[in-house]
Amino acid sequence: MGNLINNPRLNELPDEEIIKQILTGDKKLFELLMRKYNSHLYKVGMSILNNATEVEDIMQTAYIKAFENLAKFENRSSFSTWLIKVLINEGLLQLKKRKRFIKIEDLKKMEVLIDPTESNKEPTPVGLLINKELGHALENALMQLPEKYRLVFVLREMEDMNIAETVEVLGISSVNVKVRLNRAKMMLRDTLCNYYDNDNIFYFHLSRCDRIVNNVLHRLGIFSEE
Repeated sequence: MGNLINNPRLNELPDEEIIKQILTGDKKLFELLMRKYNSHLYKVGMSILNNATEVEDIMQTAYIKAFENLAKFENRSSFSTWLIKVLINEGLLQLKKRKRFIKIEDLKKMEVLIDPTESNKEPTPVGLLINKELGHALENALMQLPEKYRLVFVLREMEDMNIAETVEVLGISSVNVKVRLNRAKMMLRDTLCNYYDNDNIFYFHLSRCDRIVNNVLHRLGIFSEE
């Protein structure tokens, strides 16, 4: 798979061109789309399910459904918006299967969310502790939000979706998007004393990225060249 990942020419292709080449027979290029959007889908999935294993499952299902319906993608919206909508539908279906609401106790099952190796500075022991505690505090505060507020917050603030894209993905009015986002921020401020940071929430590990990509390619019968 390294040939695709490390090919600058391929990685610079816009989604539309990648999709075009996939539909004309170069199915291996679907790997590029998965690696590009894995982190985004993981954040959105976690905001719905708060369970890493379940999120990996719905991500794989969403990718497979997206691949199988790629010819139906009409570029009316961005591919990322279309893909996230597929993911959200899978997440909501999984919630129905659970027949229960997300509980804050599930936070104990989640991984460390901050990767200190991404910083240019060598982290100090105190800095690591502060970052870890901050990450848990932010995650805890976010997961206490009701799902409808949490999902809008993740899409608008973490995924940088505009109002129109959020409306399309969630099927609610622009007024509802604004109201839910403002309500989410107010609830977070109550918990975090006017501070929140979205960069370190639901950190997506590279090992998880590889696992999801490999599983999807295997299930689709697509194998990249070594």
